[in-house]
Amino acid sequence: MLIIIIRTAMLYLVIIAAVRFMGKRQISELQTTELVVTMLISDIASLAAQNTSQPLLYGLVPMTVLVISEVILSGVMIKVEPLRRLICGRPIVVINDGKIEQRELKRLRMSVEDLSEELRQQNVFSFKDVLFAIVETNGRLSILKKPENENPTMKDLGLPSDDSQIETVVINDGSISEPALRICGADEKLIDDILKKQGLTKKQVFIMTMDRSHKYNIIERSKAL
Repeated sequence: MLIIIIRTAMLYLVIIAAVRFMGKRQISELQTTELVVTMLISDIASLAAQNTSQPLLYGLVPMTVLVISEVILSGVMIKVEPLRRLICGRPIVVINDGKIEQRELKRLRMSVEDLSEELRQQNVFSFKDVLFAIVETNGRLSILKKPENENPTMKDLGLPSDDSQIETVVINDGSISEPALRICGADEKLIDDILKKQGLTKKQVFIMTMDRSHKYNIIERSKAL
């Protein structure tokens, strides 16, 4: 039993490293090759974890080969457009100026109900409101509404915009986030000065947020925790 636990833990760490190495994507954003590699790695890992009669190396080697192959193929596809189009396909327009492209829907084996559901999830309830709807190579639907159906922007209304309102979590459960500090243009000294004025330490802070104008909000850690 201990051997199974150790093998599973090792494979778990290897899979995390492999996914990180291949790049950051959500499941819904995986291209064809990435999805195939992910499925194969999962199968190989499960077999390697259960079959203790075989060396762990028998599972690690094919997983490594798959990851390296995927990275190399991804690099080649970036430079060779025909190969990328052959493997990943191409974006397909399914709505053009409010009209459904029935032939393209049939090619995609996508029903009108499926298309309607995708539109509703993006707050579009009429085909006529859409200028273009495009099914991307990862299967997601991109929508461009007709100009008269778009929400007005601050620029359209002639109003001044304030880009300082982006709020980031600079302290999370007592720990300072360096990337968040860079986003809001702050440093640890500024945070320490603010906490000192509030009579708090970092360990007493559950959440602290800040925007680019250095406006902040602090939620103290519950004393029960």
